[in-house]
Amino acid sequence: MAPDDIDQDKLAEEWAQALATEEPEPSGDGGGGDGALADEWAAALADQEETGLKKEKEQDYLSSKSRTAEFKDLTQDAKAPRQETTKRDLDFILDIPLEVSAELGRTKLLINELLQLGQGSVVELNKLAGEPLEIYVNGKLVARGEAVVINEKFGVRLTDIISPIERVKQLG
Repeated sequence: MAPDDIDQDKLAEEWAQALATEEPEPSGDGGGGDGALADEWAAALADQEETGLKKEKEQDYLSSKSRTAEFKDLTQDAKAPRQETTKRDLDFILDIPLEVSAELGRTKLLINELLQLGQGSVVELNKLAGEPLEIYVNGKLVARGEAVVINEKFGVRLTDIISPIERVKQLG
């Protein structure tokens, strides 16, 4: 016999003695420990399966409440303006009312001076005669012009249109 075989036989005998002297653990079912262990495993598996079912139901609920994402078409064809869409958009804004006002000039008065004004009083403005009027659209300066009389009504002849760049400079 080889030395390895002797070691193996010795080890096997030790295990056999240890198993023979081991007392079975007492269990509540009156049988061996294997029944109790099997019950524990069955309970653990049932618990795990129940947890899995709960998670699956929760995931189904969340899936039913979600919706598919919709993304804008960002291709070059989609970005290209369409003639009928552009015309429709312009028609929509053509009916928006705007307030247009022409300003001859400004001045500051005390309340006392205002109360003393009467018919024929002259109010001095901050502009000189011949200076252009300022035309405002919704409170924003858009043009300058000169006063004219047509059929006994005042009007304004536009002499200078304010460019968008100049409007931005006036804001700063």
